[in-house]
Amino acid sequence: MKFEDILDEINGFGPFQMAMVVLLSAPRMVLPCHFLLNNFIAASPPHRCDIGTLGAGGLFENLTEEQRLTVSLPAREDGRGWKSCEMFAEPQFQLLANGSWGANPPTLRCQSGWVYDNSTFTSTLATEWDLVCDRKNLTQTTGSIFFLGVMLGAVVFGFLSDKYGRKNTLLASYITAIVFGFASAFADSYVVFAVLRFLTGFGLTGIGINSVVLSIEWVDTEHRVFIGVIGSLSWSAGNMLLAGFAFLVKDWRTLIMTVTAPLGFALLSWCWIPESARWLLANGKVEKAQFYLDKCAKFNKRPKASSNSKLQSLADIETLEKKDKNYTYLDLIKTPKMRRLTLLTGIVWYGVSSTYYGISLNITGFGLNIYLTHFVYAAIEVPAKLMIYFLLKVVGRRKCQAGTLLLTGVCIIINVLLPQGLWQVRAVVAIVGKGLSEASFTTVFLYTTELYPTVVRQNGLGYTNVLSRVGVSVAPLILLLEDVWTVLPQVIISSVAIISGLAALLLPETLNARLPETVDDIEKPRSAEEHATAGSG
Repeated sequence: MKFEDILDEINGFGPFQMAMVVLLSAPRMVLPCHFLLNNFIAASPPHRCDIGTLGAGGLFENLTEEQRLTVSLPAREDGRGWKSCEMFAEPQFQLLANGSWGANPPTLRCQSGWVYDNSTFTSTLATEWDLVCDRKNLTQTTGSIFFLGVMLGAVVFGFLSDKYGRKNTLLASYITAIVFGFASAFADSYVVFAVLRFLTGFGLTGIGINSVVLSIEWVDTEHRVFIGVIGSLSWSAGNMLLAGFAFLVKDWRTLIMTVTAPLGFALLSWCWIPESARWLLANGKVEKAQFYLDKCAKFNKRPKASSNSKLQSLADIETLEKKDKNYTYLDLIKTPKMRRLTLLTGIVWYGVSSTYYGISLNITGFGLNIYLTHFVYAAIEVPAKLMIYFLLKVVGRRKCQAGTLLLTGVCIIINVLLPQGLWQVRAVVAIVGKGLSEASFTTVFLYTTELYPTVVRQNGLGYTNVLSRVGVSVAPLILLLEDVWTVLPQVIISSVAIISGLAALLLPETLNARLPETVDDIEKPRSAEEHATAGSG
């Protein structure tokens, strides 16, 4: 007997599963709102030196505001406005007469702070703590610090989830993200804000990996793809909502509270989320598993699940190799086939993440404002996910994973070779590439969940999440290499996409295959019938 047989009895895709997906959608929609929040809260609006203190008296007293700016600030090379970080060491009154500097007059950095254009944003991190000019890198540093928290959270919550259960760990994730998310909106210094963002990212990761695994572990084999893609569409919905929230809320503190607030609903609905019956059986908690399976059967209007004795037998099988032993990350590399699986999934996750963010950060805008541009980028992901939903069931996981990565690399190479003058063609190719990279992201979440056995599934997802966050962190650094050679970032990103696509071809196919329960399911050959099923597609 396998767990799938029990799901068949109680309906592995009924109202119970759909209700759980709905309950987990709200917290999953919060994830992109925080992951991409820096696009808005870290924005640096147009600014210039504050010359208010220069107009206290003397010759300045009779000048208009425009004249004061002319004699105090050097103009930009294109003549549109003033330089952002410099002011004249001495007022250049001759500019009022002939508009020419003559010899380059000496300049110095802004002495009395900056004046910001608040037409787009009421306040951002840059305007709050003057993170401009020689401190401008600090705004983006908060993003890196946030993802470091995400990286650490992937490791910690992966371990906690396998040890203490998906549901309890999900609650801890909710509380952590809510407390530190709201606290960061009240930070009174940059350092405090950075620390709180780190802790917010730490908590949000637990929501991401636990919600995915809970959804997948409660659904039957036939509908795993559907559940995976629906969950992925929650990301796109949240991504599009972020553009709307940011458009309506121009203050960075209020925006953080706005995007964190839906987690309040998630916390209130947590008691309705079931624990994974798979995990309970794998850990010998038969009575609790029976409780949730009966609940599922009742909700789906089916007869009660198998007798307690059958569940006990299944639990005994699944806990045999786990006796007197706790699974850790070391179990990912202790046996040959697990080692191979761990290496290949790590390469694929790094490639998927680095490619997706490398493209997202490097596609030129559509000439729209920041809110509309963000919305369009998010909306492009929806057709990509719907396309991959159908392909995953027809072509299979392995070919979809490898194909989307390889084609993404090809799109980047095409754009490197196309002349700059063909901007319409380049834009279409770039959008197709971004859609393909999103499709590879959608695939890898489902594929990885199906590849790892139940007993170490969360450890496996935690490990791959770490590799993913490394890819996220490295992507912006790769883009900085355009100062060395203009197309070098594209060459590197396309190479990473192609290498990770080739690595995906070495993974086993999981289309219509049973989820592995124990490490033995990975290491020992299956029966001929099961092996044929797993190898199809």
